[in-house]
Amino acid sequence: MSAELMDYDEAVKRFEPVLGFEVHVELNTRTKMFTWAPNEFGDGPNTNVTPLCLGLPGTLPTVNAQAITDSIRLGLALGCEIAEVCRFARKHYFYPDLPKAYQISQYDEPIAFDGAVEVELEDGTMVTVPIERAHMEEDAGKLTHQGGSGRIQGATSSLVDYNRAGVPLVEIVTRPIMGTEARAPEVGRQYVGAIRDIVKALGISDARMDQGSIRCDANVSIRPRGQQELGTRTETKNINSLRSVERAVRYEIQRQAAVLAAGGSITQETRHWQEAAGVTISGRPKSDADDYRYMPEPDLLPVVTPRERVEELRATLPEQPVARRRRLRAEWALGDREFQDIVNADLLDEVEQTVHAGATAQAARKWWIGEITRLANARETTVAELGVTPADVAELEALVAEGTLTDRLARQALEGVVAGEGSPREVVAARGLAVVSDDGALTAAIDEAFAAQPEVLAKIQAGKVQAAGAIIGAVMKAMHGQADAKRVRELILDRAQQ
Repeated sequence: MSAELMDYDEAVKRFEPVLGFEVHVELNTRTKMFTWAPNEFGDGPNTNVTPLCLGLPGTLPTVNAQAITDSIRLGLALGCEIAEVCRFARKHYFYPDLPKAYQISQYDEPIAFDGAVEVELEDGTMVTVPIERAHMEEDAGKLTHQGGSGRIQGATSSLVDYNRAGVPLVEIVTRPIMGTEARAPEVGRQYVGAIRDIVKALGISDARMDQGSIRCDANVSIRPRGQQELGTRTETKNINSLRSVERAVRYEIQRQAAVLAAGGSITQETRHWQEAAGVTISGRPKSDADDYRYMPEPDLLPVVTPRERVEELRATLPEQPVARRRRLRAEWALGDREFQDIVNADLLDEVEQTVHAGATAQAARKWWIGEITRLANARETTVAELGVTPADVAELEALVAEGTLTDRLARQALEGVVAGEGSPREVVAARGLAVVSDDGALTAAIDEAFAAQPEVLAKIQAGKVQAAGAIIGAVMKAMHGQADAKRVRELILDRAQQ
């Protein structure tokens, strides 16, 4: 059952929201964090495992050097200081998907600390989110709950897959984020989106929230206006979309406000986001650090990063996503709404690559936001999984620009590309989709249409040129849609005067 909620505007009028986020980023290294087991998503359960992944006695971890490099680059992109010396620790807790009964993580010596991320809201407002730390750790396995709703509540049994156990993670922890006021939910969504954009730009993660390669825990507390002490926070776990981050933050603000207004108190606990119902539900009391019995990991040496190595990696950083968006917006000369549609659809990379392949920004936007997205939705898949490349889109637009295809024929060609029939030009050749450009053939079809509809011809000759639409329709039908309607209209008006 849903909790009582206070109206959102009333909630932020009476209480100040304070946010915090823990974003877990899975690195796309070839192997796992402390073992040579493959780091692959989607393989059969328990196929990418070694004795270390299963926590068998006598196994010893070895550090993945690429994961260290990726973690340093991410720390630098977050504006963090990089520790010259840091170490791993054991974080003890028992859960079936953690076979060692502890997780190798970092505690008091993270590899990156004291940073900040500039977050751009939809109206261009900039918000600085302070970063406390970004530390390295390994992921746990994955439980699949059987029976009931598929969640642990009401499940009759659970299956465990250790393929994810040991996958390298970087956990990015913010300091308390204050001053966001009524825009707190939007700030949450845009911040997690900024982290996703940064790791994609670095090339260190697949950054697929739907596949769990980025997971967000949202900490939310509220305090009465004028109170200095922070309120009790809740932690909503493993939110897996940007939209859900915004909704979960908003819901918790409203729920907590209703509890406090009724004279109750907030329980420090983890909560779980229920996407279908749009609510959070209670999980378990939140553990403090002491409960995890952290201790230095005895089987791993400290990680030492010389200053010159840090500077070498700093030189590899790509353009910051915020700066890139501003540059592209200016270069493409799109309206704010048009550009924001591309960003919201997460198609900035595709549009940019299509422009580089020769299309205009307007045309690239039209195809990716329009027809390609429609085809993906119709097939209940993602744009990425359709298999259409930026080069395909640029070639398709070139065929339209040179007059080989109309927009209607281009959509048919695109369907052929999606069906795996080849490039746009190959589909056009195989399907015979090219526009009929032979004026003789078009004139013959026009004459047939005039003969079938003499009254329309009479209207055109009388100066009622809008009547030409009926003849255009007949000609297009006769040409199976493979004619340029503009050219057909020109020939109709010319023919009618002869």
